[in-house]
Amino acid sequence: MSATNADPHIHDVNPIVLILLGPPGAGKGTQARILEEKFGLVQLSTGDLLRSAVAAGTEAGKQAKSVMEAGGLVSDDIVISVLSDRIAQPDCSKGVILDGFPRTTVQAGELDNVLDNSKLKINAAISLEVDDSEMVTRISGRFTCGTCGEGYHDVYKRPKVDGVCDKCGGTHMKRREDDNPETVAERLKAYHAQTAPLITYYQGKEILKTVNAMSDINNISNALSNIVNTLRTDVKKDIGMKQEV
Repeated sequence: MSATNADPHIHDVNPIVLILLGPPGAGKGTQARILEEKFGLVQLSTGDLLRSAVAAGTEAGKQAKSVMEAGGLVSDDIVISVLSDRIAQPDCSKGVILDGFPRTTVQAGELDNVLDNSKLKINAAISLEVDDSEMVTRISGRFTCGTCGEGYHDVYKRPKVDGVCDKCGGTHMKRREDDNPETVAERLKAYHAQTAPLITYYQGKEILKTVNAMSDINNISNALSNIVNTLRTDVKKDIGMKQEV
């Protein structure tokens, strides 16, 4: 079910803007896609936004392309400009899910300005909470069949015969070089250091929500859907109160 085929019983009352926060491996992308399909929102991730802007040849896209080709990091100004252009597109009229953005409080402040200019606001910043030691085990234990790509795990999903793929019988198994315990632990440490100010920022605005991301996909999805449904109910109440006034 695509965003254009969202649940017909879910009516758009006012654009909903969500921010998903979570470390690598927490499932932000997966959960954003599920919410996108269910509620008709549009998932926006920084990487996809930049690639699309470069491909479209927008002014901000041209700036981003020159920076990336030079091996540099795209500045906040360029990212914010690309995001502003994207939110202005008609398909974002029901709202957006921001995946992996903002990453700093400076970006968060700029994002508030962009949304305000578009007569939108952030309805909730949702932090997908993880257990670091369990995440190290979850990510560092992953490997795939080098022949067909079937996924396995040292603890949670081993092949029936060690070294032999259940699906195709291949014997060449691969691991990502950066999926080792040390690298994963460092990524988590860096994420927490970078995100802690954002958590404080959105707590101060009283829009921070937390979800246990160590549960299964369906439980996480249900928790996120409950948050969105509550937000929509609150929006309806706010509209009703304004109409009464």
